[in-house]
Amino acid sequence: MNQTILHSTIFFTAYGPPGPVNYTAFFLTFLLFFITIFSNISLMLVIYLESRLHKPMYIFLFNLAVNGLIGCLSVCPKIMDNLVNDIKDISQKGCLLQVFFSSVYALCAYVILAVMAYDRFVSICKPLQYHSIMTPSKVKMLLALVYLFPITMLAFQMFITSRLPVCSYNINKLFCDNLAVVKLSCVESALSNLYGICVIASLVVLPFVLVVLSYIKILLVCLKVSKESRKKALNTCAPHLITFINFSTAILFSVIYNRHSTVSKEVNVLISVHFILFPPLVHPIIYGIRTKEIRTCITKIIRTRIFPNSLNFPHLKSEPKLVPIMTLDGTAAGQGLPV
Repeated sequence: MNQTILHSTIFFTAYGPPGPVNYTAFFLTFLLFFITIFSNISLMLVIYLESRLHKPMYIFLFNLAVNGLIGCLSVCPKIMDNLVNDIKDISQKGCLLQVFFSSVYALCAYVILAVMAYDRFVSICKPLQYHSIMTPSKVKMLLALVYLFPITMLAFQMFITSRLPVCSYNINKLFCDNLAVVKLSCVESALSNLYGICVIASLVVLPFVLVVLSYIKILLVCLKVSKESRKKALNTCAPHLITFINFSTAILFSVIYNRHSTVSKEVNVLISVHFILFPPLVHPIIYGIRTKEIRTCITKIIRTRIFPNSLNFPHLKSEPKLVPIMTLDGTAAGQGLPV
């Protein structure tokens, strides 16, 4: 009798035995993981601490950083554990949780990027109406859609996947993804395939189209304004556009990778790292470098909160000179005042 995915153990076959290659991969993964966690938490703290950044664009950016942490924490610790252990396995529930949270990371990020594109569209194409459109209640509603819609759809997808009967227990990848788990089944589920297409269409294709349409509108508006205004608008959009292209590339490589699981070990590692670590790693760096307001706030926090006395250079200060206080008859009345 075939058992379901909920009563099995999954083994990864893409790692190879522990050795110099795996230890090197562990070190590099740990380094990237640490930098990713540090950069995202730092960006979140800057946005949280600085009231001038409490605007819709930066609130969405804060949530993009949170989402990046979800992706890293859902996959990287288990990858590092498998790199140094002899047995590369994961529990059935752990595999489904890994699929769920890594999918939440990917799909919620895409929806957040679409919402950020809408914010840029309103800011540039309807600047006088921006504050009346992007109200606090509107921002809260958009954030609710960012999380509730993808999480609800993915929860139902995990339920469908968990009910499939399993005949195989080996995955030739570094971590679990939904398609790999579905391929372990003894039967082909039409419902799972159809629902997967609906998820991709709703949470990847539709956001992609909305972002493209937003930037077409922005470009048309920029062509009608002065050169200086055009430059300012494009500079405002540049971090988001770079982030969107970077994440879209990661999603594309991941889709191709999922459809062709018989790839070399090196390609396996590269695609996995690119999908899970690279976008969350570079997104805070891109916004930190390209956004003047964030750069200014980072400098302010470093100077006022982290190193408040670092610019005083007390060892360079000379002792103050005392000028005697003279009385009316010309005699000194005391030590005097410092100058």
